[in-house]
Parts: sequence; structure tokens; C-alpha cells
Amino acid sequence: MKRLILILSTFMLSPLATSAASKELLSGVIDIHVHCAPDSVPRSIDAIDLAKLAKSRGMRGLVLKNHWEPTASLAYMTRKEVPGIELFGGIDLNISVGGMNPEAVERMAKTTGGWGRFVWMSTFDSQAQVRYSKENRPFVAVSRNGQLLPETKKVIATIAKYRLILATGHNSPQEDLMLIREARAQGVRGIVVTHAMMAPIHMSIDDMKQAAAMGAFIEFVYNGLIGQYKEFTFADYASAIRAVGTEHCILSSDLGQPTNPLHPDGLALFFDGLKKAGITDGQIRMMSVRNPALLLGLDRKH
Repeated sequence: MKRLILILSTFMLSPLATSAASKELLSGVIDIHVHCAPDSVPRSIDAIDLAKLAKSRGMRGLVLKNHWEPTASLAYMTRKEVPGIELFGGIDLNISVGGMNPEAVERMAKTTGGWGRFVWMSTFDSQAQVRYSKENRPFVAVSRNGQLLPETKKVIATIAKYRLILATGHNSPQEDLMLIREARAQGVRGIVVTHAMMAPIHMSIDDMKQAAAMGAFIEFVYNGLIGQYKEFTFADYASAIRAVGTEHCILSSDLGQPTNPLHPDGLALFFDGLKKAGITDGQIRMMSVRNPALLLGLDRKH
């Protein structure tokens, strides 16, 4: 309780927190890439405190992500504690859940409440990530010799069966495009390319355009502009967004690291920086309000 009071007190003293314009900017926003406690690594805030904070800032929803364990149960419990905000979870197919494991996906989908919606292909245990990090350890493969593995196709079939969302994780651009192609062939309706520009993915503009042409949303995250994962400038993002088209893009925070801003503050800073780089308010709302809602199936009409 003392920790919550400290967090909220610090937050309420910040200029962003007291700005009516900032609250209006976040009205209806859905952040589809949220790291929070409980986790096996340090996080800046837990799910309940974050849900309360996001709700107070006018946000519509959050997708809770953990690299090592499913978050459908966490979304269910947090919804009970903080009604009035849309909360979802998912499963990240790293080694801790058995890698490319369709049974784990099915169990996550069946978790009480049905709030488990995302399936992230392997992130920190992906072959591309392990190679990029120059590590010598086991990894989760999605393909071999230019073809998706049978178990990958089974996972995609499970995603289609339960109408889940496929997120491409930390795989190579070539693998991401194969995943999107197979997902479309199997009838998956919701697809997002996980922070497409960041390591180890490093999609080119042409790659992103190909993914968007097949119906995938392209994710841009604030975490790629700050802290230890900084690779790009606001101008870099703005240029890519204009090339791909705002109707195909989603803005997320990918925050939760103790040294970074809390998620709503980070999003407000993200949007402000993009505006200064020439992205309009309307375009920002399309990418942070409309498109995430369409991906999650909340708004079929717009």
C-alpha cells in the first residue's frame, strides 16, 4: 500500500499527470505491449496499480505481456480488481512454456474469462534473438530451410481455432512474412508484427509494406526510442509510418522497465514526439485507439 501511495504521489506531481491535454491525448488508447509485475525480472509497476493508473488517464485497455509465463489469469484477476478498463493477456512461446507448444496455447485460450488473446511467437528465446545476442544456448525455431516447422503450423491452427491474435515475436523478417502468410491461409484474423524495426527483427520498409499488404498491423514501440533498447529517432519512426500507412500501424509502449517512464507517461511522450516529427493528432489516434481496437475485435465498425 505504501508503494502504491508513493507511485501515485510521484505521478500526480508530474506535469504530464496534471495536464488535461495529456489526459485527452490518452482517451480511448489501448496499449497492446505492456510489461508489469508480477514477473521474474524487475518491473516498474504491477498489473493492478497500472490498470488503476491507466484508467485514471482515460485509457481504454492494456494487453499484459510476460516473456516467460501466460498472462490470461492475470488479466482476469486484474479486471475483477479494476473494473472499467479492458484488460487482456496472452502467451509468449519461449522455452519456459515449452516453445512451439499448441497445447499451451489451447490452455491459455481456455483460461477463465477468455481474456487471453495474444500469442507471441518466441521472443527472447527465438533463434534470431539468440543469434543476435551471440549466445550459445537452446532456442525456439519456427522454421527450417525456408519452411515453417509442422509444430509452428499447429500453433497457428490453434490460434485460428480460438480466434486469437498472432504476434510475430523476435523472429527474422523472412520468418515473420512466412508466419503472416501461413496465418492468413489458416484464417487467422488478427496479426501484428512485433516492434518490426527493432532488433533482432530489423524489418525494412519493403518488408513492412509486404506484411501490411497481407493484413498485418505493424507495431512501433516507445521502448525503441529510449533507454537500453534505443535504436531510432522520432523522425525514423515517422518516416516509416508514412511509408507503411497509418491505417496499418499500431503505437505501443513496450514499457515496464524500472528505469523507463510508466506506461501512460511514456505513451504521452511518444505521441508528443511523433507530433513534433509531423504525425498528426488524427493519425496518432488511428494508430493508438482505432487500430488496436480493431486488432482485438472490440470495434468491427469505424
